[in-house]
Amino acid sequence: MTLEEKIAHLQSASMEQARAEGNAIIDAHRDALEKVFEDHKAEVVHQSETRVKAETTNARLSLNQAAAKSQLEIKRRQGKIQQELKDKIFEEAKSLVYDYMKTEAYNDFLLKCIRQAVRYAGEEPVVIYLNPSDEGKRSDLEDAARVHLTISAEDFIGGVRAVIRSRNILIDNSFKTQLRNEYDNFMFLGGDGIA
Repeated sequence: MTLEEKIAHLQSASMEQARAEGNAIIDAHRDALEKVFEDHKAEVVHQSETRVKAETTNARLSLNQAAAKSQLEIKRRQGKIQQELKDKIFEEAKSLVYDYMKTEAYNDFLLKCIRQAVRYAGEEPVVIYLNPSDEGKRSDLEDAARVHLTISAEDFIGGVRAVIRSRNILIDNSFKTQLRNEYDNFMFLGGDGIA
């Protein structure tokens, strides 16, 4: 082999070895870059999944808050409407009571309440009060019940109140008290049993 051939062969072998080493370096670098890319891709996917979960949680929380606020507003409106209806019902009931007070049945009711109070008092002194609006019925009721009746200073709509002072007893058959008790105990029941 001539010197030129030896140089060419050496050059060729060196170039082959350099190419092989270069290709190995490039492959190693490519593998490293692909691993970095895959790691980065996995990290981005993980971050996006975490963000989606967080946004989903926030959306559910916002939805729940909006639903709760809406339900509270509905209940507030329902309560207001029920209160208005309750007031109307009891205004109508009061009107019916006033109509009832113009009937003969009301006079019978007064007489019955007076007799019950006298019976309950027995031998004890009893003060029986009539509503100021019933002052015109006083003498007829006194004659029928054979008892002295007192006109109350307080308007209790109608009915009778009796006081047995010796026993600290108030017999309250007044319409004002009965209407107030009914008003306080009145509740609207929904179709689902919710008050």
